[in-house]
Amino acid sequence: MAVLKVKFTKTRRDKLAQVLWILNWISVVTGVLLFCLGLFLKVEINKREELMAGRDVQYVPNMLIAVGLLACAINFLGGKICYDCVDTNKFLRWKLIILPYIICTFFFTFCVLVGAVMCYSMHGELEEALNVGLSDALKFYKDTDTPGRCFLKRTVDMLQIHFQCCGNSGYKDWFQIQWISNRYLDMSQKEVVDRLRSNVEGKYLMDGVPFSCCNVNSPRPCIQQQINNNSAHFNYEHQTEELNLWMRGCRQALLEYYTHIMQSIGLTVLILSVLTGVRYLQTALENVLRQGDPDSESDGWLLENSLMETARTNLNIIKKGCRFNAEKQLISTLLCHSLYLHI
Repeated sequence: MAVLKVKFTKTRRDKLAQVLWILNWISVVTGVLLFCLGLFLKVEINKREELMAGRDVQYVPNMLIAVGLLACAINFLGGKICYDCVDTNKFLRWKLIILPYIICTFFFTFCVLVGAVMCYSMHGELEEALNVGLSDALKFYKDTDTPGRCFLKRTVDMLQIHFQCCGNSGYKDWFQIQWISNRYLDMSQKEVVDRLRSNVEGKYLMDGVPFSCCNVNSPRPCIQQQINNNSAHFNYEHQTEELNLWMRGCRQALLEYYTHIMQSIGLTVLILSVLTGVRYLQTALENVLRQGDPDSESDGWLLENSLMETARTNLNIIKKGCRFNAEKQLISTLLCHSLYLHI
C-alpha cells in the first residue's frame, strides 16, 4: 500500500512542476546567500581571531560555504528537471536520474540538518573562547610596547566602540586589572606609589575604565575615573544612577552577534519541501508513462509500499549486494589459487 498517495490530473502535475521550478530557484538564491553568509562569518571571525584564545571555530563558516555551493548546484539541477517535467516526453531523459537525485538531495538535507545542529552547538564553545580571549586582551591592554601585543589596545577600544560594550562581562572587569602602563604613571606622586604598594601583586588598580567604554548617547560628560566615588563628582550617585558607560559586556555582545549570523541558516525546510514535491512529481509521471496517456490522471506517492515493506526491501537489496561481493571475492580467490597451482 502506497504511503500518502495523491491523485494528480494533467493540470495539477503541470502546476506542481512549475511551483517546484520556482522553489528550486529560490533555493539557489538561498544557497548563494548562505555562501555569502559563510564568507562574511569567516571574515568576521578572522578579524577578531586574537579574541578567540587560539580556538579553531572556522569549521562552522567552512560548513556554511560548502552547503551554500552544494545547494546552488543541486537546486539548479532540480530546477532544470522540474522545468522539463512539464512535458512528458522530456521527462524520459530524466527518468533514470530523478531517483538518484532524490536520494542525493535527501542526504544533502541530512547534512544541512547536521550543520544547523553544529551552528547551535557552537554557542558554548564560542562563549568559552570569547571569555578566555577577552580576558587575555583586557589583561594585555596596557602592553603597547610589547611585540605581538601592541595592537590589542586599539583592537579592544574599537571593539567596545563598535559593539557598544565594556569589559568582558561588564565595566567592573576593568577594576580588576591594571590597564594603564607603568610608563604613564607619575611615580613622584604619593597617591600613585601608595596604590601600587597597597596591592600584593604591585598592580595599579582603580575604579576607572578606558574612554571607549563611554556611552556617547549620555547627555552628561563621561565619568570614567573614580566611578565608585560619589564625592568626586557633582550630583552623582553611582549605586542608583544609570552610569554613562556601556553596561553590556563585550562577551555577550559578540556572542549575540555571531549567534545571530549562525542562526540565519533556514535552508532545511525549503529543501525538504522541494524534495517531497519532486518525489510526488516523479511517481505521478512514471504512472502516466505506464498508462500510455499523457493527459490521464495518475497517482503519486512518497513510498510505493509501507514503511516496513520499504525497509525490508532495501535491507534485502543490501544483503544481496553484500552476498554478491562475497561471492565475487571467493571466485577471485579461487581463480588466483588455481593459477598459482597451475604455475
